Amino acid sequence: MFTRPLCDLHIHVGGSVAPHIMWSIAHSQGFKLPTKDYFEFVELITVNPKKVKSLDDYLRIMHDVTEKIQSSPSAIERSVYEIIGKEYRGSLVGRIELRFNPMKRNLHGERDLDHIIHAAIRGMDRATLEYGVQAGLIFCLAREFKPELNEILVEKAIRYRDRGIIGIDVAGPESHTIELDESVARYEKLFARAREAGLGTTIHTGETASSGAEGVIAVIDRLKPSRIGHGIRAAYSEEALTRLSDSGALLEICPTSNLHTRAVRHLEEFRYILGALQQRKIPFSINTDGTYLCRTNLRREYKLLIDSEILTHAEADACNEAAYKASFLAA
Repeated sequence: MFTRPLCDLHIHVGGSVAPHIMWSIAHSQGFKLPTKDYFEFVELITVNPKKVKSLDDYLRIMHDVTEKIQSSPSAIERSVYEIIGKEYRGSLVGRIELRFNPMKRNLHGERDLDHIIHAAIRGMDRATLEYGVQAGLIFCLAREFKPELNEILVEKAIRYRDRGIIGIDVAGPESHTIELDESVARYEKLFARAREAGLGTTIHTGETASSGAEGVIAVIDRLKPSRIGHGIRAAYSEEALTRLSDSGALLEICPTSNLHTRAVRHLEEFRYILGALQQRKIPFSINTDGTYLCRTNLRREYKLLIDSEILTHAEADACNEAAYKASFLAA
């Protein structure tokens, strides 16, 4: 079905490590878990429709459990290593761009940030050497962080540009307390600085019904990213669709994740969203977001859309090619 190995552009380290690996990491570090039963732990770090009813619920799992377990050099090294190997073995993912926030892995400054970054790079290097996979790391800035912390993350990304850090992202719920345009403007200089240094730029926006398409419009106007994480609400705005079409930015679509967080109500809504993008010839890729958190993998994401007749085999292959074309990794 696919002309070459799969490419995943949007996958979070915090949601993609197998539960038994997370269990092992936690115990090796003496991390106090909220349960001593392994199967209860599995339920704790994976999506369950009864406990996840919104994006906030989804993010809380990563913030409260998985990111804390991964908060040491050895933990982040093993996490990155295990994800790359598993995605290649399980779905034949030949190119993968993993994203995470190093500052959410250094225990609020108790651990050295550079050690966390070096460890992640070591894990990636080991996996790419063993499996021949192309891989890169994207640093996630955080909307809840003070500006100076995000500035540090951008400078670290630039510093390690030649070591496998390939881009920056902004993640976290979009603010409803200040004007959206003002919120986006906080990142304008940071995105310009990253682009100038040769880094790729992407950003989470337009993910939920409450955020609407306004975030997509503001981001395209002010930040000019190469890609947008999710961005599905753009399908309900003619203005957003026009801006996307003119910009050439690719949308990183994560079907199962959006269904779990109720960002998309059902597969028929995905039919409408992807149809609107195809009609305007807006490029999009299919991604996992968090494989174990969402109980999925990239091959399953494509199968879901193909079996539902939302994408044809040829269209699925075209999405994979679009992912390669939009990748921040060198061809």
